[in-house]
Amino acid sequence: MVTIWIVLLIAFLVVELITAGLTTIWFAGGSLVSMILAALEVPLPIQIIVFFIVSFILLFLTRPLAVKYVKTDKLKTNYESAIGKKVFIKERVDNRKGTGIADLSGQEWTARMMDETLTLEAGEHGIVAEVSGVKLMLKPIVEAKQV
Repeated sequence: MVTIWIVLLIAFLVVELITAGLTTIWFAGGSLVSMILAALEVPLPIQIIVFFIVSFILLFLTRPLAVKYVKTDKLKTNYESAIGKKVFIKERVDNRKGTGIADLSGQEWTARMMDETLTLEAGEHGIVAEVSGVKLMLKPIVEAKQV
């Protein structure tokens, strides 16, 4: 049985290396523990039960942590990276008239105000509060007054 657990361990590790998505590493851990039990001549049914218990414990207890810390290369999309950025107003932003164009990093976007009662004039700047579909939802820039 030790040989079978070694083969399973290697198979799970190879699949993990190929996919690199934290898919089978948990079962490799279960195989390792069961291999040790087989070397200690523990009965096969107990080895199989321990394999599943260890695999699922590893899966449910450590996967969320592993996913959180392993996937650090996540890039923000245009949508996520636009929020909080300063934009240049190219056409008056007026929700009541349905007008507004803003320049964000060299790209023109349809722009609307978060507060329907406010407007921004061409040549002014605004801050992206959120993105709604293909529209930038803006807030005016509130600058601290010098005393």
